[in-house]
Amino acid sequence: MPASKINGVNINWRVVGDRGPWVVMTTGGRRGHDEFIPLAEKIARYGHRVMLHDRRNTGASDILIAGDEGEEVIWTRDMYALLSEQNALPAFFSGSSAGARTSILFYLRYPQAVRGLLLLRVTGGAFAAGRLPEQYYGQFIRAAKEGGMAAICTMDAWQERIAANPRIAEYLAKLPAQQFIDVLTRWNEIFVAGANYPVMGVSPDELHAIKTPTIIIPGNDNTHSSASGLTAHRLIAGSELHQLPITDQDVPLILFSEWSQYEPEIARVFAEFMKRTVAAESRAA
Repeated sequence: MPASKINGVNINWRVVGDRGPWVVMTTGGRRGHDEFIPLAEKIARYGHRVMLHDRRNTGASDILIAGDEGEEVIWTRDMYALLSEQNALPAFFSGSSAGARTSILFYLRYPQAVRGLLLLRVTGGAFAAGRLPEQYYGQFIRAAKEGGMAAICTMDAWQERIAANPRIAEYLAKLPAQQFIDVLTRWNEIFVAGANYPVMGVSPDELHAIKTPTIIIPGNDNTHSSASGLTAHRLIAGSELHQLPITDQDVPLILFSEWSQYEPEIARVFAEFMKRTVAAESRAA
């Protein structure tokens, strides 16, 4: 798997497909890109090149606990640099959950680089606002305060990172616990500031400002309720909505892997949307 030095961090990436318009797909949470490989392969069969990557602090990419901006904004800067290096811009941007949020934030910072947004499982609502800050930051801040970096290194989330990238063990062992606490506390404060928006992390005014072609496929659990997807559709002018044959479930989280049976439909719907968007671009030109 290729890796590029991006903004001081080794970022692992891969391209699925060898022709056609570029699509950038970003997974949710801090999960690596692997869960999107089957969907990327299906989309590539329609004549697209799909860029997948592990964001910093995820998957097999390096960890760097630093930065005054929110973690997701840092990811957008890395994405822009990586995609520029690979001559993959402008592109369509797609993602699930945190990946959908990051795709929106990328557009807000680099609108000229985005041909359209393909959003899955938009996050929002009181349940997500209460759950995700603890999952992403709170539990790790407490562990570092109580047991230093040694305690962090024993936690499952960081053990997964170490297994994917053994260099991380040395980095974490040398990282001052107070730096870890300070940075995650700052990231958490930024994250919480946008947690109660109807679409987490993106204000209604920012959603109104989206002018690129957009399609939304809502989720169906308490973290990614269908209501959040419908809200995004209502606030993004001209956006399209595609409803899968699913109903909301009263569970905290449905893993994306459990959506595997819907991947052929998702790939077809996204491919048709991109085909229409490309055709509209040609007519406008």
